[in-house]
Amino acid sequence: MIVLMQKHHDTPMDLADASLVAVAERLGLKRIFTRDSDFRIYRLADGSALDVVP
Repeated sequence: MIVLMQKHHDTPMDLADASLVAVAERLGLKRIFTRDSDFRIYRLADGSALDVVP
């Protein structure tokens, strides 16, 4: 999560956001449900974007 937060230092990625991205990566998930628009900016380790469902 620290690496994710450093990678996205120019975006307001907090610990909660980083933990959700880390869990998505670990479980192989690409679709998440959130109202947080920052998740459209975040990228997974392979460079792919998350599919954000509002």
